[in-house]
Amino acid sequence: MKIRIKKLPYSEVSRIAPPARRKPKKPNIFFRCLMRALSIPELTATRFTCTNECADVIKKEPCLVLMNHTGFIDLEIAEAVFFPRPLCIVSTHDGFIGKGWLMRRIGCIPTKKFVSDPALLSDMRYALDELGTSVLMFPEAGYTFDGRSTTLPRGLGYLAKKLNVPVVMITTYGAFARNPLYNGLQNRKATVSASVKLLLSREDYKEKKISELDAVIDEAFSFDGFGYQRENNIEISESFRADGLERILYKCPNCGSEGVLKGEGISLSCASCGKTWTLTTLGYLEAESGETEFSRVTDWYDWQRDEVKGEISRGEYGLDIPVDVYVLADYRALYSVGEGRLTHGEDGFRLTGCDGELDYRQSSLASYTLNADYFWYEIGDVIGIGDAKRLYYCFPKVNTPVAKARLAAEELYKILRSEKRRGQ
Repeated sequence: MKIRIKKLPYSEVSRIAPPARRKPKKPNIFFRCLMRALSIPELTATRFTCTNECADVIKKEPCLVLMNHTGFIDLEIAEAVFFPRPLCIVSTHDGFIGKGWLMRRIGCIPTKKFVSDPALLSDMRYALDELGTSVLMFPEAGYTFDGRSTTLPRGLGYLAKKLNVPVVMITTYGAFARNPLYNGLQNRKATVSASVKLLLSREDYKEKKISELDAVIDEAFSFDGFGYQRENNIEISESFRADGLERILYKCPNCGSEGVLKGEGISLSCASCGKTWTLTTLGYLEAESGETEFSRVTDWYDWQRDEVKGEISRGEYGLDIPVDVYVLADYRALYSVGEGRLTHGEDGFRLTGCDGELDYRQSSLASYTLNADYFWYEIGDVIGIGDAKRLYYCFPKVNTPVAKARLAAEELYKILRSEKRRGQ
């Protein structure tokens, strides 16, 4: 999928007013039927099945629907589960570029990833109470990197209690094996299923504290795509299954080099020390020679997080790279404004460029995680930062693991948040 891009000087983009907030619209039945029809081939190809334990609740009243996020098939699954019941969808602003009219008639509610959006609560309440539609939300806000839940925002329990509607959880199984983000969105042969369960009821809001509601939601998002594949003996035999694996596994555990790994075919290799690992059909890693440091992708990823934490604690972490800069200011286009420089450290992000016209700073405490993505809209791997006024999409001009930037942002947030609490 591509996005409408327009080249424009930053001086002009900086004067663009943000789009006006508009109330959600009830999903148009024609477009809902069209979406349902268009989803049939993909769901048929994956032999999709669903276990629904709360069909009566869904039919009876509007619900807040939470769902794990693996790929575009998630929307097709949600539509299949709820059809013909109307469903509004909390969507990212970039999805509205060039097609805002269509997105609103589908029932989408725009919001910015990892940016505080106080108006979102009122939009969701309007959809539930006034339009009588359920509201679908992907609280991870982005596709999973390694098959596990990305960091969840705090306050989901508070949100659910404020909306005061049942919370339904849709959990997908096999969707990560079908189409993992790192693999260049290449479809593999895999069976996909989903379970639909009632997560929270109005009685729970009366009986449980906010922290207990949060704990219920956190538990519902404790899944593992690679683990599910192993436990269910799902064989992914495609010859491209390791393509792009370096997007997740960017640091060599044998020599410690970063940015020199390459996933291609069924193997992951280090250009620095020459070591190679095979990604088996069951999702295990096996070294072709010597010790297999990590047989599981998730263990390797967790080790990288620990390495980043160590760099931060020793004062060694830092990012300083040239980038191509794109700005999201309205729904007309994604604006290409030129080159810049992105730095990241304890003080947060700083983006400069466009002949000195651009100088944006973002504190490490501004967000609990980072909008990092792979091959975003077929442009490239991206680091996204920004605020309620504008979003900045930074595409590294040198080989840079955006996964490391996300890990560092999350760890810096946790460290500084803890220090701030101790200082209160």
